[in-house]
Amino acid sequence: MLLASSLFIITLILIITQPKGLQIGTTAILGAVVALILKVVNFDDVFIVTSIVWDATLSFIGIIILSMVLDEIGFFEWCALKMAKLSNASGLKMFIYSILLGSFVSALFANDGAALILTPILLAKMRILKLNIKTIIAFLLAGGFISDSASLPFVFSNLTNIVTANYFNIGFMTYLSNMIIPYIVSTLASIFFLWLLLRKDIPKKVDISLLKEPSSVIKNKKLFYISWIFLVLLLIGYFIGDIYKLPVSVFALGGGVVFLWIATLFKTVKPIKIIKEAPWQIVWFSIGLYIVVYGLKNAGLTDYLTLILEDLVLKGDTVAIISTGFISAFLSAIMNNMPTVMIMDIALKDIPNEALAYANIIGCNLGPKMTPFGSLATLLWLHVLAKKGVEISFWQYSKFGLIITPPVLFIVLLSL
Repeated sequence: MLLASSLFIITLILIITQPKGLQIGTTAILGAVVALILKVVNFDDVFIVTSIVWDATLSFIGIIILSMVLDEIGFFEWCALKMAKLSNASGLKMFIYSILLGSFVSALFANDGAALILTPILLAKMRILKLNIKTIIAFLLAGGFISDSASLPFVFSNLTNIVTANYFNIGFMTYLSNMIIPYIVSTLASIFFLWLLLRKDIPKKVDISLLKEPSSVIKNKKLFYISWIFLVLLLIGYFIGDIYKLPVSVFALGGGVVFLWIATLFKTVKPIKIIKEAPWQIVWFSIGLYIVVYGLKNAGLTDYLTLILEDLVLKGDTVAIISTGFISAFLSAIMNNMPTVMIMDIALKDIPNEALAYANIIGCNLGPKMTPFGSLATLLWLHVLAKKGVEISFWQYSKFGLIITPPVLFIVLLSL
């Protein structure tokens, strides 16, 4: 246990700090190689881990490619401008609409898509509106929070969703029917608590006349209209895939590649540039880190967790669901949500209560917001903001996350 834990902690620290520009995927793979050399895991474990994460990883790549193409044609910028215009110069309405937009993007394009693509667009718009730095940070914190808290409704809305749904053989429609209410509750609870915490920094009026017309940012109007039809057809495809038990990545990755091809035919994007910029490091990150985490399972960590969870089940569904969600949340905040979801899934495997699998997802999606290193999306989000000249300190973020996350998490778990 000491060897497996030490290896995991060192690997995680290197992933978070990225010394000398060492990329996250490279670090994770190096950690996995060391785990194999030290016999913390064996080659059979590598095949088991790959079988668990391949669908989630390929789905993520597909969704990001689709998001990048839509971003290139002006889809998200149009959405952001439309949201701003609909606010009718009301600061409160703009705050609520920006959270709703983040919720929509997170649900359809995954939490990473919402954090990485929507954040720079919203930041640019807020600078055009000449909002003060406190207001800008308030809007950005709200956007960053909703990107994870709203990544619940679809299997493809978060990597953690795909991993858990595959692990417990939860179908697309079954998953949606169980998580649609927690998603709605999470969005509404997030709006309320974010407003409560940030209301002093939300202006009463905003001069939206400074913004250009939404239609002016669309590079190709015909392709823009096609994109809406394509998204509807892709969503229908996920339901059809559920009937025939097809992997989520068939539609997520397939959809991303097909839309890239369509956009290329319209000469709107450069496919080589999109493919080069796709986050391939995530592939190595998912496989490598999960192999390191599997060493903790081999060392017996999941057995301890199983004993705790079995005891919680005896206390009734409500206690078990809320407790499981908070255990996942705090583990995610401390050791990142990607390893947490796998450890908890393994611990829950032999417990005959499917609700706890959903509680684990909710905890792993919301819990990371308590610390800057809780999720990969937050680390990347902070990196994007730093490049744009907006610095949010460790303590500033953690103070915000520790105040806002527990009440939203509790209400969402209660709704489950």
